[in-house]
Formats: sequence, structure tokens, C-alpha cells
Amino acid sequence: MRDISLHLMDIIQNSITAGAGKVKVYISTVSASDELRICIADDGSGMDKELLERVTSPFSTTRTTRKIGLGIPLFKSSAMQSGGDLYIESVKGQGTTLEAVFKISSIDRIPLGDIADTFGAVISANPEIDFELVLMKDGGKSFEFSTEEVKARILEVPINNYEVVDWIKEFIDEGVKITFGGVLNEINS
Repeated sequence: MRDISLHLMDIIQNSITAGAGKVKVYISTVSASDELRICIADDGSGMDKELLERVTSPFSTTRTTRKIGLGIPLFKSSAMQSGGDLYIESVKGQGTTLEAVFKISSIDRIPLGDIADTFGAVISANPEIDFELVLMKDGGKSFEFSTEEVKARILEVPINNYEVVDWIKEFIDEGVKITFGGVLNEINS
């Protein structure tokens, strides 16, 4: 995949398929260790130990439509290519947490991509699911977005209403720019 936001969309789709009612995404930078950390946590069905051990293999999937699942293996490959790694914790019936670590300064790190468009798309297609996005720079600057908060304010207007989704995308885009500014230069284009 050409950027991290596309990996995020794929992993979020896994959470949705696993029956998640809430998906939390944390994106943080740690300058001291030159790391970009992407964490996706859900309250879906989780994985048993056997599936967890083989989930990073492209020949492992729970789908019945085809025998190959490339989302997690490709995300892991992208992280490792930059000098990072991917970690997964899961408890059957409780959910899954996946964390990818990228080396910020690596020439092989793929760009962050359009996080706002990714969230706009998943919110539009899944208005019944609650999504959270937290952005942090060096444990300081922080931006938080929650569909639960938006839903509480817009009342009977559907969250997947075009104007609401457009506002959400602008809000998230501004949050990304304010939080990461010069750390991840490619996100400002």
C-alpha cells in the first residue's frame, strides 16, 4: 500500500468485520526514539491463540471467500521495511489491539497519507460504529476526535450526512496538521 492511511482503512475494516462497536486509533510520534506509532484497538470478537499466532501470514484469513489475507502481513512488512515492527494482542470475545511502529527518518517509511479521508470513509459507511482518533506528538500536543461526541451534539442529524462528514474531515485534517506540523512533512501537502 502506498501510505499508512490505506493500511488503517484495511485494519479498521477487519475490526468492523469482527463485530466491533468501537474502534480507537492512536497515532503518535516519539522524536527521542525516532518512532511513529500507529495503534488500532477494537472491542470486536478477538482472536484465539491459534489464529493470533498465524495472523501475520498472508495465507491466514477468517474469510471464506478467499484463502489469502494480506492486510496485516502488508502492514507488518511496511513497518519492518522502515526499521520498525508490528505487534498484536487479542483476547477471544474481548477485542484486538494492533500496533505498528515506523522509524520516522527511514527513507523506506511510507507517508502517513490522508487520515481525514480515511475516517470520513469509514464513518460514512459505518454510522452505527463509534470511532475515536487520538493524535500525540512527543507525549504532548494532542488532538482527540470521537464520533460519540459528534453524535451527542448533532442529535437527530445522521453522522453520515454529507455536510457532517465534510466537517469531520476538515476537523481531522486540521488536527493532523496542528499536531504533527514539521515532524511528518509529507502530511502537509
